Amino acid sequence: MTKKNFLLILYSIPCTLCAQETWNLKACITYGLKNNRNSTVYANQKLAADAQAKEALADYLPKVSLNGSLDDNLKVQQSVIPAGVLGPDAVKVAFTQKFNTNVTAQLDQTIYDQSLITGLKARKYNIQQADLNMKKSQETIIYNISNAYFQIYVYREQLGLMRGNLKAYQNQIEISRLQVQKGVAIENDLNKVTVDYNNALSQIRVAESNLILSENQLKFEMGFPFDKSLPVDSLSQMEVKNGRFENAVKPLFAVSQRTDYQLSEVNTRLLEIDAKRIRAGALPKLTGYARYGGVGFGNTLGPALTDLSPFSAVGLKLSIPLFDFFKRNAQHAQARYKSINAVENMKLDADKYRLEYENAQTKITKAQRSLENDKRNIELAQSVFNITDLQYQKGTTGLTEWINAQNSIKEAQNTYLNSLYSFYQARIDLEQAAGTLDNFYNSL
Repeated sequence: MTKKNFLLILYSIPCTLCAQETWNLKACITYGLKNNRNSTVYANQKLAADAQAKEALADYLPKVSLNGSLDDNLKVQQSVIPAGVLGPDAVKVAFTQKFNTNVTAQLDQTIYDQSLITGLKARKYNIQQADLNMKKSQETIIYNISNAYFQIYVYREQLGLMRGNLKAYQNQIEISRLQVQKGVAIENDLNKVTVDYNNALSQIRVAESNLILSENQLKFEMGFPFDKSLPVDSLSQMEVKNGRFENAVKPLFAVSQRTDYQLSEVNTRLLEIDAKRIRAGALPKLTGYARYGGVGFGNTLGPALTDLSPFSAVGLKLSIPLFDFFKRNAQHAQARYKSINAVENMKLDADKYRLEYENAQTKITKAQRSLENDKRNIELAQSVFNITDLQYQKGTTGLTEWINAQNSIKEAQNTYLNSLYSFYQARIDLEQAAGTLDNFYNSL
């Protein structure tokens, strides 16, 4: 390898290291939907619902059973034939032998059972319920990941503002130190600025710790390995300008969009079917069967196993329940009242979800106004500080005014950061209240 090629490879290494993949919000959610543990749990629940549906269908399919028995009659039972039948005296006769075998194969087919027919109608609703539970889990993942992602963004904003304040304190410390050396300021002035500098430094360390905690929370919600780096991108696809999301459209409310409401609808249908199934239990049940088998007898085991006499039969079995109506009526009444309450709860839920949406709209409107105002307030506080700093350098104002102006900036920044996070929180809450978290994710 020539020296020129070696240097070319050496210079390209830093560029390769710097070209690290960054994760925007959509990428984080996409990863979470695939790797969050809850996705596996609800996927298994869907498979269980499919199996439950097959179980219900199996009750109406043919059933084949095979039974066998081998009896060793230690003392053979005898029956008595009364006198006058075979002779003047009663005769004791054994109608079996020491060993007795019986092998039977039987096929049963339900021909008519209204309770089973009604129960089969629940099959599609059980599958819908599992699908909706999975959808609900996905919406929860979208919500939690977005929340953690927004926290990281706010903490980054906070660190940026804090480091700017720290730089202002550093500059002031240098100025105060020179003034003390020249005798135009006292040591106490330098100490005041140093105390504020140390406080700002401690606050930065706390903010850095909070950023790490929020990054770990995001990894947890995504199902991302904790020992791997997760470089989070800025909110470039959803920037806030003048207190508003640039690419956001406020969702419209329709209660049918809420997954919770859809689950309530399915649950209501299942309760109605359950009530009808219990009521149908009073109807007759008709079953057909076909039986084939063999019996064997012998004073020793060999003939009882090898010399079998075959038999077969086909027939119908009708079952009519007569005296269980008290229990069945009580069960039907319970199921019916549960169904009625489910309908009433749906109406209550519809009003509750509407209230959540209206409140979420109010919160985001308030958050937008607060964010706009707080952002302007930072600019005003910065303008006041710039004037105060210039006056302090010219000696027309004191250090106390300078510190007060800097504290005003910090207070305005804290208020702005709280408003920023409240704004993001209100945004995702509005999507959740409208039942449009999927649309929110797809629009990123």
